[in-house]
Amino acid sequence: MLQQPKLTVIMPVYNLAEYLPRALDALLHQDESNFKLLIIDDGSTDETNEILQEYRPKFPYFTVIKTKNGGPSSARNIGLNQVDTPYFTFHDGDDFVDPGYVSFFLRAFKLHPDCDLVSCGYYIDRPKGRSHVVGKPESGVLTKGNAFMKLTDIFDSPMKGYCWNKGYRTKLVRKHNLLFDTDVAFMEDQIFNVKYISIARKVYYTQKPYYHYWQRSDSIVHKPNLKKTSDSFIGNYLIWSKIIKSIMQEHEKEKAKKKANKILLKNSNVD
Repeated sequence: MLQQPKLTVIMPVYNLAEYLPRALDALLHQDESNFKLLIIDDGSTDETNEILQEYRPKFPYFTVIKTKNGGPSSARNIGLNQVDTPYFTFHDGDDFVDPGYVSFFLRAFKLHPDCDLVSCGYYIDRPKGRSHVVGKPESGVLTKGNAFMKLTDIFDSPMKGYCWNKGYRTKLVRKHNLLFDTDVAFMEDQIFNVKYISIARKVYYTQKPYYHYWQRSDSIVHKPNLKKTSDSFIGNYLIWSKIIKSIMQEHEKEKAKKKANKILLKNSNVD
């Protein structure tokens, strides 16, 4: 008999019938099968729902929530409000994962109990071209400042600002009522991660890849439009203003800690 799962995989989907079988088959072949799969069908009009119903009996924990189309951030927020496991992660419906994907998050949180965010590496896959791993081999526990740098690195960071290669603590999200910003349609995942890291303790990351990021030319990310340009400007402003505020707060905490230690040391030397 399966124990109560510790991880929920939140998967927002919208008209992804072409890619869903690959994504779901990969999740069926995980080394660790004891997880919850929570799918938010964001108003799909293709055969997405039929595919989901076909796979429903194959998973021990499989929930589908159908909603009107509201975009990725809205769908993720619906998923967040339904999570009842200690940890959760996100998975885009057109991507797929390696067999060790679920076990990575569970193992990382167990081995690093002082970390509130864990992040794995990823592959970039394209319809034409070979799969390649992003970044160089590296891993470790990061301070907030270093985590922000890895998150915002536009080059070969194995971490980046994506949500699908990261695991989160549910209680931290609940405590601070964190949600995705539904007013922006670009960089919303990075904004969420910056907010999360600003309230987290430490971050564990590794470049070892478990996630396959499928870059298709018809995705929203690769379609140029004016709103994307506007949201990029807004997103960068929100991200860097939050990072600066968080770093300043950490600096003030460190100053207060050093001052308290000096007072304690001075008092301990008094006869």
